[in-house]
Amino acid sequence: QVQLVESGGGLVQAGGSLILSCTVSGRAFNTYNMAWFRQAPGNEREFVGGISRNGRNKYYADSVKGRFTISRDNTKNTVYLQMNSLKPEDTAVYYCAADITLVPSTKPEGYNYWGQGTQVTVSP
Repeated sequence: QVQLVESGGGLVQAGGSLILSCTVSGRAFNTYNMAWFRQAPGNEREFVGGISRNGRNKYYADSVKGRFTISRDNTKNTVYLQMNSLKPEDTAVYYCAADITLVPSTKPEGYNYWGQGTQVTVSP
């Protein structure tokens, strides 16, 4: 069973920056497409950004384009989300997800494995 563990969440002021990390168990990390989703209370789980297995292709939700950067280090089985110019509306639980099928998707149903989530809170 593939395990994903997020870290790096916390409290930050608007305009600040935060970086999230997600470590993935096993030897097949470099065969997975990876993504970050977020979910605020009462809201649907929302796609934030995705990255292909070699890190060459990236895709972002319009709401975070120009502010967030997804990256990965396949030598460390880790995917990152660098978040800059944070806004209060970015407040949510952020989840790391892995797709073993390589079928492109921005929907939660397109991902096979999920982390436990890490809380990001942006104060005004």
